[in-house]
Amino acid sequence: MAILTNHRILITGVLTDDSLAYGIARRALEEGATIALTGAGRGLALTRRTARKLGEVGEVIELDVTDPSQVAAAVAEVEQRLGRLDGLVHAIGFAPATCLGAGMFTAPFEDVATALHVSTYSLSALVGAFRPLLQKSEALGGASVIALDFDGTRAYPLYDWMGVMKAGLESLGRYLAREVGPDRIRVNMLAAGPIRTIAAKSIPGFKVFEDTWADRAPLGWDVNDSSAVADAAVALLSPLLRGTSASVIHVDGGAHAMG
Repeated sequence: MAILTNHRILITGVLTDDSLAYGIARRALEEGATIALTGAGRGLALTRRTARKLGEVGEVIELDVTDPSQVAAAVAEVEQRLGRLDGLVHAIGFAPATCLGAGMFTAPFEDVATALHVSTYSLSALVGAFRPLLQKSEALGGASVIALDFDGTRAYPLYDWMGVMKAGLESLGRYLAREVGPDRIRVNMLAAGPIRTIAAKSIPGFKVFEDTWADRAPLGWDVNDSSAVADAAVALLSPLLRGTSASVIHVDGGAHAMG
């Protein structure tokens, strides 16, 4: 039996077939899960086109995490379609251009606030809204929430305010894990090494990561291969890691621990 058989999982953040969320969705389907996808704004049409490559996953649910009415509507639609949730993948992030590559003194607070709302606070908004469906999980060990992350313990060149958002995401994940643990909901952060995606292309100087990461990682690193990240996500979504919560799981070739 596949390890996600009978699991019902909501996956956000699928844009193109090179996105981390797409790889997770594909692997979840291969392991027997039933999934639903969300999209938002101008990216919604792109998500719908990409979803067709995954087969029968149903209509993409519109979900702008900054719009409470859309969040509420998404909860209602997921409940009608799936009845419960055994897993939720948060793969949402955005920062205005001023927040990346210009140092820490350029972005006005309004832009930083936007990045915080979309990239960090949204995890709390989604877990809170979908909590009743996650509480209904029938999976061994309960429901699993994964937030896609990028090592928030270090200051990386050009990542600037988005690095702050990821550090906040890691802290928020721990607090959420503490709060929803009694509901048999675990929350973990999956810190991936740099992968060449549409999101990565929005980071000024991303080539700096491409050129140096493999040299720093003891296991090496391929920026064109996200399969290890997808496999780790499947493990986190499954009962195999049912005793793991409030953790940052690094899938980066080991680079985060090197001097």
